[in-house]
Amino acid sequence: MATKRLGNLVQGKTAFFLCDVQEKFRPHIKFFTEILEVAQRLVQASKILDLPLVVTEQYPKGLGSTVSELDTSFAVGVFPKTKFSMVIPPVEEQMKTLCGGNLAHVVLFGIEAHVCIQQTVIDLLARDIDVHVVADACSSRSQTDRIFALERLRQAGAIVTTSESVLLQLLEDKDHPKFKEIQGLIKVSAPDSNLVHSNI
Repeated sequence: MATKRLGNLVQGKTAFFLCDVQEKFRPHIKFFTEILEVAQRLVQASKILDLPLVVTEQYPKGLGSTVSELDTSFAVGVFPKTKFSMVIPPVEEQMKTLCGGNLAHVVLFGIEAHVCIQQTVIDLLARDIDVHVVADACSSRSQTDRIFALERLRQAGAIVTTSESVLLQLLEDKDHPKFKEIQGLIKVSAPDSNLVHSNI
């Protein structure tokens, strides 16, 4: 009998995956400004908590680099790709060494929800990695595509969650040594990107 995924996150076994938040997408993605704000929190949190950050860029020659507002200088790698999924050979090779070779959970965010995020989730689940999709840090050009993608990912076995939930789950305890720094990131609630009215 398959074990039910409970959605646990263990700090020493978790990596953050930032998917294709690139300059050319800026004018076309629904709620791009709000998604970017939440992505900034997550990127900062990965640095504070010393969690590995994996970054991809979809066809950067045509779509540009990761937006300048996101500091990816400490990422384990920024990987260009043409495949929609983030799970490309150099990323798979990197995954073998993440978290001391004990990678169990991926916190995934970026764009587009119904394409690169969706295909990344499927590939990670197929490799028995728990995937936490941060709904308030994912979007698409179409809100319809976004909402149906999040629903499909939940049906597939991913945990569809929020940025604040992820960060507090990683901390587990108010006495965590990094609590104050993370609290500073979430003191102001994440911006609304029209998820609460969408019945995801």
